Amino acid sequence: MQFIDQAIIDVKAGSGGDGISAFRREKYVPAGGPAGGDGGQGGNVVLEADDNLQTLLDFKFQKLISAENGYRGGPNKCTGASGKDTVLKVPCGTEVRHLSTNIILGDLTHKGQQLIVAFGGKGGFGNARYLSNSNRAPEKFTEGKEGEEWSLQLELKLLAEVGIIGLPNAGKSTLISVLSSAKPKIADYPFTTLIPNLGVVRLDHESSFVIADIPGLIEGAAEGAGLGVQFLKHLARTRLLLHLVDIMPVDDSDPVTNCRTIERELAKYSEGIADKPRWLVFTKTDLLPASTAKARMQECASELGIEHYSYISAVTASGTEDLMLKIAEYLAGLTGQNLGDEQIRKEIHDFSQLKRLERRQLRSNEDDDRAYDVTVRYEP
Repeated sequence: MQFIDQAIIDVKAGSGGDGISAFRREKYVPAGGPAGGDGGQGGNVVLEADDNLQTLLDFKFQKLISAENGYRGGPNKCTGASGKDTVLKVPCGTEVRHLSTNIILGDLTHKGQQLIVAFGGKGGFGNARYLSNSNRAPEKFTEGKEGEEWSLQLELKLLAEVGIIGLPNAGKSTLISVLSSAKPKIADYPFTTLIPNLGVVRLDHESSFVIADIPGLIEGAAEGAGLGVQFLKHLARTRLLLHLVDIMPVDDSDPVTNCRTIERELAKYSEGIADKPRWLVFTKTDLLPASTAKARMQECASELGIEHYSYISAVTASGTEDLMLKIAEYLAGLTGQNLGDEQIRKEIHDFSQLKRLERRQLRSNEDDDRAYDVTVRYEP
């Protein structure tokens, strides 16, 4: 399956049905009065989060999404049927932006969460609406309003609590395969991992967390070298970063230099991600004698100014269990702190929806005067 984490789509809500001009026709009722019904409401375009989806691949081939138009009114004051809503399934973690203004319309993070991205047009009024004391036989009616039409950008950001970063071949995919049931491609050459991989780490039946393996970064990634930084956005929702450093690189490079390379690329991409809590984890410690590995790790940590670090061997699973327990304990202490981000996203979503409703109401008020008069001529 191809991994697509961005898509641009055009959405068009249904137009409202037209009102009609009609008069009551009934035996022994010579002046039945106006009986034209209102048009139906246009259908909305709705996005719904689905945890069974992992990619935006479907939208690569489906660019225009439209909802059903409302139906015109009928005689005897019958209101036309409303158009059906079009509901689009998107992966959990999808962020929706207005393409031209870059305004965030919503962030779908929970299964079943819905977001109306285009409101259907209001149905037109039939002539029965214009009955008054001064006009007992109005012939005026209005057409239905056009539905909203927007160009949207969908961006998938994986829902992971822990992100794994590092240079290519640092052991990221091996670690996630040991900690979880994920089965990423693993080989001894750079850029084996071409797309992010997710894994669920389960400590017991009540405690678990999601971990993400991000393709490796290299010097100049912010300028597009290697795979660039196109997948770093998937770290935006993480609460902890594991920075994996190969204690014995195959190219004989300096682990300290490699570590600082990643730090620079993160800072160039996003200060928010660079400022996230980051743990230093030395990998492949089984390739050196214990005393040599310990001395080298202490030397690297001293040069980096880091007091606390972890070390593992993903191949032998040495140190991985302790690392899992430390991560779980750390995340448990952050449970209350995550509410702030949720509140910010909710406020952005509510503000965006309010502004769109205001624009929709303004359009409706401007169009209310667009009415049509017809002349009904009766012929014997």
